[in-house]
Amino acid sequence: MKVTLSDTARRFIALFEEETEATAHDCLVFDDRVVFLVAAGDMATAIGPGGRTVQSVERQLGRTVELVEDADTPEAFVASALAPAAVRHVTLSRQNDTVAYVEVADADRGVAIGASGKTIDTARELARRHYDIDDIQLT
Repeated sequence: MKVTLSDTARRFIALFEEETEATAHDCLVFDDRVVFLVAAGDMATAIGPGGRTVQSVERQLGRTVELVEDADTPEAFVASALAPAAVRHVTLSRQNDTVAYVEVADADRGVAIGASGKTIDTARELARRHYDIDDIQLT
């Protein structure tokens, strides 16, 4: 699936990659935050020692930066997008729509949803853009 990026998202990715030396595959821009989809294996590089690298990006953008690590399979991608929630299992159902059913521990349910639903909404948007997953449901 081809992802279309806004000019702002392209600028933010360029800044992110220059500052962190990590690869970003996507960028979601919100009023108060920016979410980068980081290439698998580049998360430590993107964060930097003690979080200094990502904090530098936050200062330059004037927004909170959130990172999601890319994955090779839709199931692993959904689990990564819901981190730091501990995902036990992801099942994809392909009928009229593609829905990812995600099993999380009760204690991590709130973490998977996030404040005001931000975490699960971000996961849904990224999963739609990269794997044609129409919805994510917690079980």
